[in-house]
Amino acid sequence: MKILSLVGARPQFVKEALIGAAARAAGAWNHVLVHSGQHYDMNMSDVFFRELGIPTPQHHLGIGSGSHGAMTAAALAAMEGVLQQERPNALLVYGDTNTTLAGALAAAKLCIPVIHVEAGIRQQPKSMPEEINRVLTDHVSTLFCCCSRQAAENLAAENIRDGVHVVGDVMYDLFLRMQPHFTPEATCNAHNLEPGRFVVATLHRDFNVDSPTALASMLRGLSRFAADADLPVLLPLHPRTQKRITEFNLSALVQGITCVDPLGYLELMSLVSAAALVVTDSGGLQKEAYYAGRRAVVVMPDTGWRELTDAGWNLLCAPAADKLEAACHAALQPMACPAAVYGDGKAAEHIVSLVAGRFARLT
Repeated sequence: MKILSLVGARPQFVKEALIGAAARAAGAWNHVLVHSGQHYDMNMSDVFFRELGIPTPQHHLGIGSGSHGAMTAAALAAMEGVLQQERPNALLVYGDTNTTLAGALAAAKLCIPVIHVEAGIRQQPKSMPEEINRVLTDHVSTLFCCCSRQAAENLAAENIRDGVHVVGDVMYDLFLRMQPHFTPEATCNAHNLEPGRFVVATLHRDFNVDSPTALASMLRGLSRFAADADLPVLLPLHPRTQKRITEFNLSALVQGITCVDPLGYLELMSLVSAAALVVTDSGGLQKEAYYAGRRAVVVMPDTGWRELTDAGWNLLCAPAADKLEAACHAALQPMACPAAVYGDGKAAEHIVSLVAGRFARLT
């Protein structure tokens, strides 16, 4: 049996590495890796690569950057050729990128089954490119690997019930696997921070940082909270955010905030594990904060990870100074951490077992 795995961005490489390793360990199938070339961030430490054993792709589509339509079209056309050449039993796709949708469409048109990892996630507004990608991908998929029960319920609401399985989140697998490499105390010392007495913040979404009003308001809110709660705020600056702060002449507003260059996974998780709370508009970090037992203020109108906001663990917040300051104070209040929202840390193994059981009998 042959399974193609299509990736195009850093989180997809991580998930693929874990699932590919589980497939090889089980001898489940011939695993062929395809990289679209949409994006690849090398900001990971050597130990990260050694631990995950991220392999060299057998195929590289080289689509590069561009508009959503151009990238999707290029990846679809290139992927069609790879699928015709390899003739796999199924195609694995991950998440909600243009690469994901392109691969799913190419496979569906060739009557090759599509396995969607992170199926069923839904988020407002429906016009978000990621939302469009994930909804369309789900509607041409055959096997649905959901991170949570909520995702399965989202699919059922769209009359998708066959082939739906709650397997847990592969990123939780990653967190547990890499946790022995976290160095909270040493990393705090390197940043002159006291464990448990600081905030980690990340801001990068276009609807937050491309607006001078929203960006200024968020920076004011973080600064006020830092002063009022006597908790320093560490803000690793995404290049987009750094550019907008300079462009909008907002440098004076970060005087009460410690801005640093972007951090790799191990360093960031080390800090999150030692933080009092997290403020973010990152889809991944709001979950990783939960894995570390830290509450998060999510500066977004909605989230794909509603399990955590519905439980009251994470708090949605508008990009307004007063609201952000209030939400941060609220998130400092202790509460019981919801248990096992995203599985048992063996999502990759569950996915391999499902795929092998579903498609091996068809070979």
